[in-house]
Amino acid sequence: MTIQIDHVSKSFGKIQALRDVSFTVRNGVLVGYVGLNGAGKTTTIRIATGVLPPDSGDVLIDGYSVVKEKKKASWRIGWVPELPIFESDFKALDYFVYLAGYYGYSTTEAKRLGEELLEKLGLGNALNQKLATFSQGMKKRFALAVSLINDPPNFILDEVLNGLDPQGIVFFRDLALEFRRKGKAVLFSSHILSEVEGIADEVVFLHKGRVIGVYSMEEVKSKAKPALEITVNKAEGEVLKVLEKYGEPSIVNERKIVLRNPRTDPSTIVAELVNKGISVLEFKKEEKNLEDFFFELIKKAESDV
Repeated sequence: MTIQIDHVSKSFGKIQALRDVSFTVRNGVLVGYVGLNGAGKTTTIRIATGVLPPDSGDVLIDGYSVVKEKKKASWRIGWVPELPIFESDFKALDYFVYLAGYYGYSTTEAKRLGEELLEKLGLGNALNQKLATFSQGMKKRFALAVSLINDPPNFILDEVLNGLDPQGIVFFRDLALEFRRKGKAVLFSSHILSEVEGIADEVVFLHKGRVIGVYSMEEVKSKAKPALEITVNKAEGEVLKVLEKYGEPSIVNERKIVLRNPRTDPSTIVAELVNKGISVLEFKKEEKNLEDFFFELIKKAESDV
């Protein structure tokens, strides 16, 4: 149960959307796919799901080539596109039954499964509602229900959090954790980095069509240097002299200093400053988040070009 993106490149005219993109999503692992708008996330996902052919490279779904064995590979993927498109005149349950027919379900079996999955995904009250009346969040939930018809071992979700209300985001987080418990490989792209941080086991960072880093969340956290932000009456030499013993101080403005990699607890540092006659107006811990980490990677990638 793996999704293997293998040296995939894709151009549209003179625009190179993807350049030699490679990474693997292993079974039981939730991988966040992060990049700015236009980075190539959706292009990668469309290639991985067989919607778009690559110019070079391949995608292997549990060892099956999307290029050469598209039907076998596609059968093993549940896919939710960023903007799901359905026949809007259908009622939700009727359309679910219609789609389930492609997987060999009888009408009776498909109806039972549809009621079960749509209820599970919070659409139990909308079974007989036309898809045209669904909000974007409801369409995402319906697309998730459809992707679960054959209970595939792998899932690829494009901006699945986009358009969901807070309750929907919590629901998806719980569903993703359920996928992990069942050993499914899950790749999901998102621009909501705080949510990626809270869900993902690993993160693939994409910038201008190329992968600039693949890290586990543990690695991200270990590389994220903590800092202490201290506000004093005047940020001057005496303050720096004290702080240099405890970390790496840098002056932000005439009253604010950031101490990176503090080597002891904040109360000890503040106590020494006060003992030296320095008035401490405020102090707070800063924790680097995924967004900070990502933009540092972009800065490094740009400087390496």
